[in-house]
Amino acid sequence: MIKDSFNRVHNYLRVSLTDNCNLRCFYCMPEEDYEFTQASKLMQPSEIETLAKIFVQEGVNKIRLTGGEPLVRKDAAQIILSLSRLPVDLSLTTNGARVHDFINVFLEAGIKSINISLDTLDADKFHIITRRDIYQQVKDNIGLLLQNNIKVKINVVVMKGLNDMEIVDFIAWTKDEPVEIRFIEFMPFAGNRWTSNQVVSLEDILQKVSSRYNYYSLPGGTNDTAKHYRVSGHAGSFAVISTMSAPFCSTCNRMRLTADGKLKNCLFSETETDLLGPLRKGEEVLPLIHECIAGKAKALGGQFSGLFENIEANTIHNRSMITIGG
Repeated sequence: MIKDSFNRVHNYLRVSLTDNCNLRCFYCMPEEDYEFTQASKLMQPSEIETLAKIFVQEGVNKIRLTGGEPLVRKDAAQIILSLSRLPVDLSLTTNGARVHDFINVFLEAGIKSINISLDTLDADKFHIITRRDIYQQVKDNIGLLLQNNIKVKINVVVMKGLNDMEIVDFIAWTKDEPVEIRFIEFMPFAGNRWTSNQVVSLEDILQKVSSRYNYYSLPGGTNDTAKHYRVSGHAGSFAVISTMSAPFCSTCNRMRLTADGKLKNCLFSETETDLLGPLRKGEEVLPLIHECIAGKAKALGGQFSGLFENIEANTIHNRSMITIGG
């Protein structure tokens, strides 16, 4: 069992397969020219499997594959299938662009739920945000997942003046389709030009929903990061991940393994622990895992607290989102 000093049990591992991506969303990638990690410095499939087994032996029962975009790796199918043989709930987060190439892999691996990152329902705006013209391809792939009885959660990073006016449009999507829309408050990371006045808070989101719909709360799990809701009569549901306005750190059970094999005990942790280097040297990594998690801060990586309006983004020391893996 992996515990921190606040007695939080960590049984959920998020594994980034790559910091590469086939989209170029500004809030995720740094604005300057970005050099992706060399392939030799990335965890290889056998190394991912070895580390995953160590975590599973310590009680991890859920693994989520992330990126960058995990499906751009040439060996993504191999990794997915190898991890599917472990006694875990395996899932992944993707931008949806390559789902059609992997649907048979997902079915063989027994994947029951996939998160799709989609910040707009407007094709032109999608092109502006991602710098790629594949909106319809992503929407078609979401339909493909639903047709194959794979639960779809739509991750929407909400930003004032960009897509906050589409909140009710996303809710409308849940009327006939069994999707779960997950509105995510905009968070500060290196290079994403975060400012507090771009944050659309939990309260703001619910207010916009209530302007058109009557909704009710749904029960959540013990370690949920999201607050869940449903509009009466709708096939789908929606949720809000309120990292900035109403953090959920007290029940956090998540660990993050970056594509280059560094363990982060929090999305906002300033420090990280190298597991890949010692693994390649034949050294024990289990003590490093426990030491890393034992040092976890009480909340938000120990880097900020209180009102998000008072946060100075340039004082936060962290990687860019694309190199962490979300």
